[in-house]
Amino acid sequence: MKPGNYDFVTRTQEYIAKMHPVFNKRAVFSDETENYRTPAEPEPGDMVTIRLRTLKNNVELVYFISGATRLQMEIESSRDGFDYYAVQVPVGTETIHYFFELQVDRLRCYYNQLGVTRDLQEYHSFALAPGFHTPEWAKGAVMYQIFVDRFYNGDKTNDVENHEYFYIGDHTVKVEDWDKPPAAMGVREFYGGDIQGIIDKLDYLQDLGVEVLYLNPIFVSPSNHKYDIQDYDYVDPHYGKIVEDEGDLLHEGDKDNTHATRYINRVTGLKNLEASNAIFAELVEELHRRGMKIILDGVFNHCGSFNKWLDRERIYEHEAGYEKGAYVDKDSPYHTFFKFNNEHAWPYNEFYDGWWGHDTLPKLNYEESEKLFGYIMHVAAKWVSPPYNVDGWRLDVAADLGHSQEYNHFFWREFRKTVKEANPNAVILAEHYGEPSTWLQGDQWDTVMNYDAFMEPISWFLTGMEKHSDEYRGDLLGNGQSFVDAMRYHMSSFMAPSLQCAMNELSNHDHSRFLTRTNHVVGRVAQLGSNAADQNVNFGIFRAAVVMQMTWVGAPAIYYGDEAGVCGFTDPDNRRTYPWGHENVELIEFHKEIIKIHKAFKVIKNGSTKALSCGHRFICYGRFNQEEQILVAVNSGGEKISLSIPVWEMGIARTGSTTMRQLILSNGDGYSIEAKVFDVVGGFLDLELPGYGAIVLLHAGDEV
Repeated sequence: MKPGNYDFVTRTQEYIAKMHPVFNKRAVFSDETENYRTPAEPEPGDMVTIRLRTLKNNVELVYFISGATRLQMEIESSRDGFDYYAVQVPVGTETIHYFFELQVDRLRCYYNQLGVTRDLQEYHSFALAPGFHTPEWAKGAVMYQIFVDRFYNGDKTNDVENHEYFYIGDHTVKVEDWDKPPAAMGVREFYGGDIQGIIDKLDYLQDLGVEVLYLNPIFVSPSNHKYDIQDYDYVDPHYGKIVEDEGDLLHEGDKDNTHATRYINRVTGLKNLEASNAIFAELVEELHRRGMKIILDGVFNHCGSFNKWLDRERIYEHEAGYEKGAYVDKDSPYHTFFKFNNEHAWPYNEFYDGWWGHDTLPKLNYEESEKLFGYIMHVAAKWVSPPYNVDGWRLDVAADLGHSQEYNHFFWREFRKTVKEANPNAVILAEHYGEPSTWLQGDQWDTVMNYDAFMEPISWFLTGMEKHSDEYRGDLLGNGQSFVDAMRYHMSSFMAPSLQCAMNELSNHDHSRFLTRTNHVVGRVAQLGSNAADQNVNFGIFRAAVVMQMTWVGAPAIYYGDEAGVCGFTDPDNRRTYPWGHENVELIEFHKEIIKIHKAFKVIKNGSTKALSCGHRFICYGRFNQEEQILVAVNSGGEKISLSIPVWEMGIARTGSTTMRQLILSNGDGYSIEAKVFDVVGGFLDLELPGYGAIVLLHAGDEV
């Protein structure tokens, strides 16, 4: 279902309203949170209580349906104008998919993750996988993604030098001007950010409210992005420590990396490698001391042409302690790690498979190499174990790994077993575009980078822009119904344990900065130049996006510098340096305030989520449990709008009156944390929302 489609849920609502106008379909609610399933993440052998809410005295019969099982549900309790039906279900070892049937007079309809429907939609059923747990610390955790080279240079002695080596058409460049935008082909440009720089800025990150760091790859690699890994066992000394530094740089015109002895000594010398791992271990120890976590980027689909197993640049060929690479020698112990297409081309066989045809990114050949499989499993366990104790993996292009889907799923099942055995509390988070459910059944990934059920719908709604800034859609800008439909549809691919820790990003290293998308400029830096990314941006819309990010279900992930006002088209322009010394201080303070709200209320971490109202230029949604109800309303347009919001759908009584307290209000000019009070009468709240406005309101019993 694409955003904006007139989907079956809308048709169903119209049909039911016509056939039975007394039946209140908007009162019907259930989900996989602890309020509607106890325990929420059951073990095999547990007895689980499953609940469904309806309007009081509005429904005659309710049934729980799972496969051939059809159980009548009974009213467990009635409160605030609702009936809560419940049934107890024994849990075995197999995943249970379930939905509900409701009967009202002659009307029979069903309820699943997409809502009330007259058609049986088993594909969008609720689900529970016995024994599937995601780490509690990851649910709703405030994450912060760091592209290490561009964050902060804490140790200038480990900087990459000009002409240190040759890579993809030219020599390396040491950038002297920290504020210079990246070049359009800047893969070999280095600004000097490193592990020491992160350590130096931990006070800043903790004060911001960050709970988890996610680092783009840090292992030995020739590029600044490091998705072309050279050695999985060591942190790159250019990020870590160089304690022995000798050898020569390349001369102008020399493209032969066997002459790059400075580089060879830096990245193959054991003292440098061990010192780099040691400073990384110091970083992790300090993070844990502060109560923070860290996730590393795992690039296991492909490696790099510099990799010691291949050694196309012959960096390791004559170095003591290293075996011959598969490019160098047919008898290399790593021969099976890669798929060669010409068995008669050695020595220096260049005919190997590259990921998407890139010879700098050789595809790893797991199906034909048990040794490779074992080595990567060793790597997977090593970094989440002492002395490093990393708290999880983010998996690059995870669905591409292997040569078949069958093997891909086998690999990730084994990867999960390996990682969870080494560190049961580690999270496994995959990069994935599209339908993820076959990997999220409790036996492979914990969760994903949430493109379909967060980044894309919120970008279309608030900016009308595709996430690369490659397209503008005026029909999706401010289309509240399209946003709600897309979110509801794509969230149905997740079980609750995965959804609650899904990485909810506005920006990252692969897409344009969200702030840039607010200017509606279509294009990339090579054609438009970097200045165009900064022009006519809308801070009100950006603040509204951050409010949504910090109040939607999942783990909000800030891309370094977004909080300081950094702009940029898609990569490499999105990889600009953090603007130390000229940050947008007001924007940082706004982030601090909204993060405080995110962390203050348990309901944001694991409460229910429901769209309350939507339309042209606005959406309103609730986060709620029995104790607290939070309302979020967003205006994507520049003119103020008046709304009457059915907050009763969050469980607030429809009779009498109560109040809700403002936690934060943002608009085109700034933000306010004034604790204004709003009246709720008959279950509705009337609200005037300013242009580019976003508001968060709290109802907690009788609190005002």
